Amino acid sequence: MIAAVLFDLDDTLVDQGAAERAAVVQWAARLGVDGGDVPGRWARVSERHYERYQRREIGFSAQRRERVREFLGAALSDAETDGLFAGYLELYEAGWALFPDAVPALRRARDAGLVAAVFTNGEEGQQRRKLELLGLLPEVDLMVASSTLPAGKPDPRAFRRAVELVGVEAPAALMVGDSLGKDVLGARAAGLEAVLLDRGGVHAEVGVPRVRSLDELDFAALRTKVPPPVVGGGTFVSDRGWPAGGVG
Repeated sequence: MIAAVLFDLDDTLVDQGAAERAAVVQWAARLGVDGGDVPGRWARVSERHYERYQRREIGFSAQRRERVREFLGAALSDAETDGLFAGYLELYEAGWALFPDAVPALRRARDAGLVAAVFTNGEEGQQRRKLELLGLLPEVDLMVASSTLPAGKPDPRAFRRAVELVGVEAPAALMVGDSLGKDVLGARAAGLEAVLLDRGGVHAEVGVPRVRSLDELDFAALRTKVPPPVVGGGTFVSDRGWPAGGVG
């Protein structure tokens, strides 16, 4: 029986991707940066250095500085990169917005008697600010940020510590997130149940429980029995016995 739901934050509850894309386009234009596919290039640079941070190879501030240096192709001092990143960050934070299905899903989980937690790979201070600005603090029971843990998702240590903080055993926790590797496969490797949020429908062939919207998650069923957590039928049955992939 599931007792707690761990929701990823960025691109699960919050449309982080849209905020990032809009911010970097404006920021790059101010700096006179063009060269085509600015959002894609920034995303690739950001992912590379943020993963280094998640492995604790570099610090949080250092990954920001390395992103700026690589994106601009310039040997800049820490002070210079900090100043430049601050301009991007202002635009990025101004673009934060919730997905329409976020708050209803959190409320349904809690109404079903489940603990509703946020488990994010973000930095604790920034992610708490995000919850506060978007009005999510009253909607969740707690937040676990990987910046306070020995490693980030998908490291099993991160999941084990997260469920410990939530107060449940791993098999009684369900991870819901948009990343197949970090959220779903990482959670399953640590003994949690997991559902992939595939808003764009790009993972139709993967062998894991999958939904296109948080609206499809049936938390009342989770509380009383092992799923299905997906509203509606599905033709694929995962190795854990959950219908998945039925939303096409």
